[in-house]
Amino acid sequence: MNVQILNKKLKAYTLTEILVVLVIIGILVLLALPNLLPLITKAKSTEAKVQLEHLSTLQKTYFYEKSKYSSDLIEIGFIQEKLTTDGKDGRANYKIEIVKATNNAFLARATAVTDFDGDGTLNVWEIDQDKNLKEVVAD
Repeated sequence: MNVQILNKKLKAYTLTEILVVLVIIGILVLLALPNLLPLITKAKSTEAKVQLEHLSTLQKTYFYEKSKYSSDLIEIGFIQEKLTTDGKDGRANYKIEIVKATNNAFLARATAVTDFDGDGTLNVWEIDQDKNLKEVVAD
């Protein structure tokens, strides 16, 4: 009885069949990846927009209290999240900075710390006191 169970063949895939399927999947991924890179960059640039709009709101609040804009992120209450280049705990893809601040105007910039699509260009966004948000350098 035990000999019959051991000699019984089970339906299964061969190693060759599994490897062929993996090669086909790999080729499909390589074909699709270049088309997905712009979408990845666009999704990551959303972080810059949200951070700059938050900074603009903090600057407006500071302006209403002090009648001037600040050039110090800490003074207005903006906390820069750890950058992805700072180690394993970093999550932010953009470094936020205030380029200029006067009594009547400010300009803030978000600069990418990594090259999203590998073309050597870092993405840069800016916002001013009128909430004019614009992409200065496209990646």
